[in-house]
Amino acid sequence: MKRLIFCLATLMLLSCRKETKITPEYDNSDFVRVTDVIPDAILEIRYYSTYNFVGERIDGYESPMAWLTHEAADSLKAVNDDLKAHGYRIKIWDTYRPQRAVNHFIRWAENLSDTAMKAVFHPMVDKSVLFEQGYIYARSSHSRGSTVDLTLVDAATGKELDMGSPFDWFGEESHPDYCGNPDNLEFTEQEGGLTSVQFYNRMVLRTAMMRHGFEGIDSEWWHFTLRNEPYPDTYFDFPIR
Repeated sequence: MKRLIFCLATLMLLSCRKETKITPEYDNSDFVRVTDVIPDAILEIRYYSTYNFVGERIDGYESPMAWLTHEAADSLKAVNDDLKAHGYRIKIWDTYRPQRAVNHFIRWAENLSDTAMKAVFHPMVDKSVLFEQGYIYARSSHSRGSTVDLTLVDAATGKELDMGSPFDWFGEESHPDYCGNPDNLEFTEQEGGLTSVQFYNRMVLRTAMMRHGFEGIDSEWWHFTLRNEPYPDTYFDFPIR
């Protein structure tokens, strides 16, 4: 009888475990910490800090860590190895971003009275047009786990390369084709625009990322997504811990 009771209890426990199966959005089993794959990567996780366009720590960022899918992390390591041979290091601002963080951005954008960080990140763009002009979306490729926001650092001096506009700057100055053609790397001088050095620095990053399987977007020189990302339709929401 005791054995029968034990077996029944075991079956009930297994049944409960099945009922609490992790849904895809909260399954981080295919993710790795970037610094486990790239130990010398420099991290400045902006959304864990208050120095970002919202002006406060963003929901879901419980630790200043960077997470990516295995595939994206391995490809980024290849980028890093490539750039190290030319005297650069990568500096990461953001990688995987929980959906709850994107929801935080949406709430901030809808609150038109909150302009605390306007002078720093979007002095020429009014909050009322952030959705219309595509600066804020309901979904982000970051939440799929294979997107990274990054820049380059001079390995000899430890200083960031001058890219001509800061991370998360809302404006045409952040576009990869601003003052040049990113396809043929041809610089176009423009009054008040980028210098040739600034454009070249952006292209060093861009060409290295594309050479190792990433693709950029039209609006941000720092944003890249793995071309063959493993979860093109899943928007994860587990917190960064």
